Amino acid sequence: MINIKNILCPIDYSVYSEMALKYAIEFAEKYLAKLYLIHVLDIRIYDINDPDLYNVTIVDAEMINKLRERLLKCVNEDTKGRISVEAVIIQGIPFAEIIKASKEYKIDLIVIGTHGRTGLSHAIMGSVAEKVVRKAPCPVLTIRHPEHDFIMP
Repeated sequence: MINIKNILCPIDYSVYSEMALKYAIEFAEKYLAKLYLIHVLDIRIYDINDPDLYNVTIVDAEMINKLRERLLKCVNEDTKGRISVEAVIIQGIPFAEIIKASKEYKIDLIVIGTHGRTGLSHAIMGSVAEKVVRKAPCPVLTIRHPEHDFIMP
């Protein structure tokens, strides 16, 4: 029997992560699991040529709290009444922080949106979802097409 107690859903505020969140909520409700929402502030965008900056704090605690509140607003109050939801804001390299969080919070399932990039865009940008799938310590459900809704039986 599959036992899902903790679900992690990375949010980047794209239509892809919004669709992944819908799936994550459905699974959390079905399995009465706790839902962790994670948003990673990508530190690489500040100065890609200076690795020493990777170890500094980019935003302060007040900003982290505002970002956490914004993340929690992704889930409506009715849903929060049915499942436990926690928001996690982390600074770092997205795929690495998602993997780290999945271990720290004992995640049983990661539900992640993928932008479906191909060609040069994929080669340059890489894929957070692809790296998470390869390195995650648990199953990963990737959501690619927003137009394909999932209907729980």
